[in-house]
Amino acid sequence: QEHAYPADELMPLTCRGRVRGQEPSRGDVDDALGKFSLTLIDTLDTLVVLNKTKEFEEAVKKVIKDVNLDNDIVVSVFETNIRVLGGLLGGHSVAIMLKEKGEYMQWYNGELLRMAKELGYKLLPAFNTTSGLPYPRVNLKFGVRHPEARTGTETDTCTACAGTLILEFAALSRFTGTSIFEEYARKALDFIWEKRQRSSNLVGVTINIHTGDWVRKDSGVGAGIDSYYEYLLKAYVLLGDDSFLERFNTHYDAIMRYISQPPLLLDVHIHKPMLNARTWMDSLLAFFPGLQVLKGDIRPAIETHEMLYQVIKKHNFLPEAFTTDFRVHWAQHPLRPEFAESTYFLYKATGDPYYLEVGKTLIENLNKYARVPCGFAAMKDVRTGSHEDRMDSFFLAEMFKYLYLLFADKEDMIFDIEDYIFTTEAHLLPLWLSTTNQTVSKKNTTTEYTELDDSNFDWTCPNTQILFPNDPMFAQSIREPLKNVVDKSCPRGISRAEESLGSGPKPPLRARDFMASNPEHLEILKKMGVSLIHLKDGRVQLVQHAVQAASSLDAEDGLRFMQEMIELSSQQQKEQQLPPRAVQIVSHPFFGRVVLTAGPAQFGMDLSKHKAGTRGFVAAIKPYNGCSEVTNPEAVKEKIALMQRGQCMFAEKARNIQKAGAIGGIVIDDNEGSSSDTAPLFQMAGDGKNTDDITIPMLFLFNKEGNIILDAIREYEAVEVLLSDKAKDRATIFKGKMIPNYIIDSNLEMESMDQKLPENDSHKQSSEATSASQDVRAVSEEPEEGESSAFTDPESLSPADADSDSISIPNQDSSVPGTDEASAPEPACTQGDHQPQEQKTETESNSKVNWDNKVQPMESILADWNEDIEAFEMMEKDEL
Repeated sequence: QEHAYPADELMPLTCRGRVRGQEPSRGDVDDALGKFSLTLIDTLDTLVVLNKTKEFEEAVKKVIKDVNLDNDIVVSVFETNIRVLGGLLGGHSVAIMLKEKGEYMQWYNGELLRMAKELGYKLLPAFNTTSGLPYPRVNLKFGVRHPEARTGTETDTCTACAGTLILEFAALSRFTGTSIFEEYARKALDFIWEKRQRSSNLVGVTINIHTGDWVRKDSGVGAGIDSYYEYLLKAYVLLGDDSFLERFNTHYDAIMRYISQPPLLLDVHIHKPMLNARTWMDSLLAFFPGLQVLKGDIRPAIETHEMLYQVIKKHNFLPEAFTTDFRVHWAQHPLRPEFAESTYFLYKATGDPYYLEVGKTLIENLNKYARVPCGFAAMKDVRTGSHEDRMDSFFLAEMFKYLYLLFADKEDMIFDIEDYIFTTEAHLLPLWLSTTNQTVSKKNTTTEYTELDDSNFDWTCPNTQILFPNDPMFAQSIREPLKNVVDKSCPRGISRAEESLGSGPKPPLRARDFMASNPEHLEILKKMGVSLIHLKDGRVQLVQHAVQAASSLDAEDGLRFMQEMIELSSQQQKEQQLPPRAVQIVSHPFFGRVVLTAGPAQFGMDLSKHKAGTRGFVAAIKPYNGCSEVTNPEAVKEKIALMQRGQCMFAEKARNIQKAGAIGGIVIDDNEGSSSDTAPLFQMAGDGKNTDDITIPMLFLFNKEGNIILDAIREYEAVEVLLSDKAKDRATIFKGKMIPNYIIDSNLEMESMDQKLPENDSHKQSSEATSASQDVRAVSEEPEEGESSAFTDPESLSPADADSDSISIPNQDSSVPGTDEASAPEPACTQGDHQPQEQKTETESNSKVNWDNKVQPMESILADWNEDIEAFEMMEKDEL
């Protein structure tokens, strides 16, 4: 409220609100922002869960008074439904509950419900398709096809986008008696069900909203599909319609048959479900153990949850994506709540105190690594600990709620949480809606469903109390074999096809053995439907057409070969790259809480080999571009020099500051407004000469991150930073030094944290769009000389379809490196958690200095923090 209201989200590093159009575009992620005070609405029922009823009452009045839903802005139908419509309905649900109790909200007369109905009508134009599947975006003021709508040309949507509407829309219909909302949501679900792949009973990730054709034919339980499955089961619980449970059970049987490879959950092709579609998993699948608890299938839930927890213990947070051998694939972590959600449900199901320890770890990591002066910052890179100026509304709507409920006793709650069901955004809808305003007739569709094992059709929900009262060691016995799955075992995911082969015949040709000059290999490729093309640039392109294979088995061998080749090519590219580095501000009043993502240099000290990093006070050099001899060496000696990008080579700057006695250097981008949030990270290249004479570390910061340091200098003359390969634990940084205990030992105490309530793709369905891997570009010379790509983007290598795949690989002596030339993927127990990174050659330019970048003054940033400090001191002795 102090820093961001009425903006949609809080930017916790710069302590201001994120207003769409005023910040650099983040692509699809910004479709969640509609200038409707998103975080405030999304957090309404969280306040009541935390027993903050007075604050809730004030927040509801603000929403009623200030929020405008008639903005000329294009928003995501999915995100607006789960966050805003769900938030209004959840707020209404707890408001009428409080009014009934007679103490609070006595003035409330359904205002939030009226706003929800208004918003519902604004979303309905998106459903104007022949299929009934909604357009992915809608203009709040002009709808979809209106000339001024600026949307309505899309042809595809994700399965979760169209299949995660029924709870909110049905609740709106049941609350208001207006049936149209529930009817539209049911029609969308019916269409997806009809279009499922009939032999596998799986659905794809994206679907054409006009034809119903699957656009992306891979299937999993993570990004793009996740909450579709969740809403089928929860729609049965909330609405009591057996058809939803039948559909869920049919899909669940297919998931456990094809996708579940305990403890892993790997995407497969819907038409060839025995073939894995990828070798990595995204973090959104962390919700699935919680859904399995609701289903009553506890064993696989415990197994997958334990595997995810081991990954978290290695990286402090769950990376956006990680490989089957548990290396980082995408390093971001936007403080997603799905793992905390599953932890809560597992504790409710088992009563095992182990899950309280898991929750405690989550809280400690949030306080230690994510808490910043104005809130909690998303992790830009879990390997370095660097931050992103982002705090999504779902952090307060879901993470706070689930962690509080995990530790809350029944007497801590002012209402019975068992009377409600959680939406995918953790909003509360009362179960009594199942018997209210049943305006939609139910159809008996049992005969449409595949005959399954009877045990899969339990017509009751699992006991929400203790499932294993006579065997408290049950969960532990399942977890125990997985304790070392990440750090020691380093298992390789085995595909179901390989599993079925057992010790049978091996694949006819492995990617690591392939040589383009070997006639025998070319013959095998031909048999598998793979053709080889020599490109003019010296690379070799492989293309697979399954229909040209000698048999269906040969076609599967060909697809497997292409997948291996993609993984091998990607692995070789990863091994050539340097990961991003971290600049951590360690002086008062930051104390290591602010971590900035920095680009590495291909010369100078290798920070990955100097784990302690380089620590020192910063000082700007003269001239600021660093392209000539430093004229203020006395100010720079034994300090970390700040300089601006432009006018000469990075290596030349490094030599000049090293000669002046600097112990390190930070180059700040001169392009005003540039940020690691929106631009690929620079990797500073040398100048084409021998750079062994440069021995100090050099890092690159974009303009936005650099201005955080420059701003600190303006407020505090002495600013000390730590240059390192990854952010250090504050206890390590200040070992042996005087520092208040609250900086090191603070716990996430809900009573004080809810003072901080100022405020994927979308966080649920498009992790792949919002979590693209961190690019690192090699930069050395003037940009006007052009850029040259060093290698093919690994993402472009992914097969688009099982029937037609292609890859381009370097032609090195007409062969792909064999076993002696290409090392196998590095196991998780060793170094090598590098993301796919793009390298380009670029140059330095421009000498303009921008000292007037407008960020909130440090005084106002710290004013609120001083209150936090007092609160931390008071709660220092408190236990969780």
